Amino acid sequence: MTTPVTARDRAKAERSDAILREAARLFAERGYNGVSLEDIGAAVGVSGPAVYRHFAGKQALLGAVLVKVSDDLVSGGTDVAAKAADDAQRMRALIAFHVEFALGHADVIRVHDRDVVQLAASDHAEVRRLQRAYIELWIRTLAPLVDADSDELRLRVQACFGLINSTPHSTRSASRRRSTTASVLGAMAEAALRAPS
Repeated sequence: MTTPVTARDRAKAERSDAILREAARLFAERGYNGVSLEDIGAAVGVSGPAVYRHFAGKQALLGAVLVKVSDDLVSGGTDVAAKAADDAQRMRALIAFHVEFALGHADVIRVHDRDVVQLAASDHAEVRRLQRAYIELWIRTLAPLVDADSDELRLRVQACFGLINSTPHSTRSASRRRSTTASVLGAMAEAALRAPS
């Protein structure tokens, strides 16, 4: 992504980011079919038709939300994995990255789980491509640590995602600190990934 160079470019990029954030929040609260472009525009202080200056329509907006989050997972996961000193540290770094992502983006996870079927075919294909790349990154990271074939490694990784991604839906209690939740989730995820067959 190129960095905006003029004040107008920066303002447009900031407005687009705000639209994406509010769209994700509203889609999570009401579902894709329960949100209009007018609702999204109102949430960022513009008219519904003004949203068209940034996105071709509601389906394109949903695509932008889910493609961006999938791309962020791949690029962020690749970065943290590349910085690790050894296999075990790489696995723990990926787990910590995904836990923090899940706790910070529960809305987007909810939107993906419920509304991915609403995507245009091209956006759906791109989301799937990025998801496969992210899963393969985890499988490559886990392979040196667990004596298992590729099917079992994939099962372990996807089960771990299920554990991590489902937890933010049930941990909104103010009495539980985020750092404590992250620590517990990280320990559980590592134990699940490396559990004996």
